[in-house]
Amino acid sequence: MGEFELIRKFFQRPVRRSPLGVGDDCALLAPAPGMQLAVSSDMLVEGRHFFADVNPQLLGHKALAVNLSDLAACGARPLAFTLALSLPRADAAWCQAFSDGLFALAAQHDCELVGGDTTQGPLNLCITVFGEVPTGQALLRSGAQVGDDIWVSGTLGDARLALDALLRQHALPPAVLAQARQRLEQPTPRLALGQALRGIASSCLDVSDGLLGDLGHILDASGVGACIDANITRGLLHARRHPLMAALATTRIDACTLAGGDDYELCFTAPASAQTAVREAAQQSATPVTCIGRIEAQRGVRVIAPGGQQLPLRFAAFDHFA
Repeated sequence: MGEFELIRKFFQRPVRRSPLGVGDDCALLAPAPGMQLAVSSDMLVEGRHFFADVNPQLLGHKALAVNLSDLAACGARPLAFTLALSLPRADAAWCQAFSDGLFALAAQHDCELVGGDTTQGPLNLCITVFGEVPTGQALLRSGAQVGDDIWVSGTLGDARLALDALLRQHALPPAVLAQARQRLEQPTPRLALGQALRGIASSCLDVSDGLLGDLGHILDASGVGACIDANITRGLLHARRHPLMAALATTRIDACTLAGGDDYELCFTAPASAQTAVREAAQQSATPVTCIGRIEAQRGVRVIAPGGQQLPLRFAAFDHFA
């Protein structure tokens, strides 16, 4: 099977938003009047971002999900995406499963594949996603104010817990590992919540490299600091609620919830007066949210344990080149 047959068979679909799509040299996109384009790219590399034996259908889902999560973080609605795909060989079964996972999530969010590239080489996936957001309403990292509440969506740390287990750093009961692994391999982009938070959240980003590290980007961009309640963040590890995980050490829980990557939840700030609006946005988008702390004037992050003492910040966020 050649390159162009592979594209036609697995990745060429009719497009509506672009008069030119897969098969032309460029896709043409135009935002609606009063809208701005939101654009983001992410790359997934075998051995770095996923295991070689990963289910290709799940990989197709995750490749697009991590990009859609960036759109969620700025409050944008998805429009289209491009896919650059490096494959060791043209394996029809692998391509079918991968494209099934990719297009299932794309259809769920009405996001069309409008172009890209394929080449032979080590397995490597790069997606560029395009969305639109009303002019001046995009959620940014730079708007957090002293006194704002700090919120996160969903749960935190289960993806890291699964990764550590798969790397044999600790053992998990099979049922817990299966549940946690789903969070690692099938993240949920919080698009509905991001759009519902426009005009409410003062800053926002998605948690991809660990809560403390990613929250630090908001703090740096906004020129503020933060205080986090460890008792609340520890409760966000979903696996901890399983009866067989009751004895899980707090150091392990903190490592997962405070520094675990691959959660793809939203971390955002909002004025304390907006708590009702935040909860209404959460209800409207069917997305649970939790207030985990507050923004302070003192720079840096303080994590406070249940006894009131400050935890030493020995957890580092993921960094490809650290």
